[in-house]
Amino acid sequence: EEEVITTMTLTLTKADGSSKVFSFQDLDGEGGNEPVITTEPLEANTEYSVQIELLNETETPSENITEEIEEEDDEHQFFYQVDIVNMNVFYEDMDDDGNPIGLSTTFRTISAGTGTLTVILRHEPDKFAEGVADGLIANAGGETDIEVEFDLVIE
Repeated sequence: EEEVITTMTLTLTKADGSSKVFSFQDLDGEGGNEPVITTEPLEANTEYSVQIELLNETETPSENITEEIEEEDDEHQFFYQVDIVNMNVFYEDMDDDGNPIGLSTTFRTISAGTGTLTVILRHEPDKFAEGVADGLIANAGGETDIEVEFDLVIE
């Protein structure tokens, strides 16, 4: 069963403690009002520690889906697709089998540019399939719980 996810927040923190936020919110789901998606420009030649949080805000109080993903980490994986070569993404968290989860990542920006960052959460991917541990979604299978495309600006 797919998770109901209304809100995705990525908090990108530099070594000096300053942070940027990318957010997605769609409280009425597909087919209703357009989702609200916000981003902030990133700095070139910079490393960001990234934490992701997912919520179901159709419930009161809001359900923290992030906690469920942590509990069922072997059944979930985030995929980060960057359509410009100016940024690399590295997984920083692993499940008990040593496969990536993606709740915690590092983004390393290289040079200025624009493009998109697509964040996809897959439920029950084949984490042992070719390329999946490296963040390649092509052989992952599973079901998509949420997919969000953020505009990406590196200055």
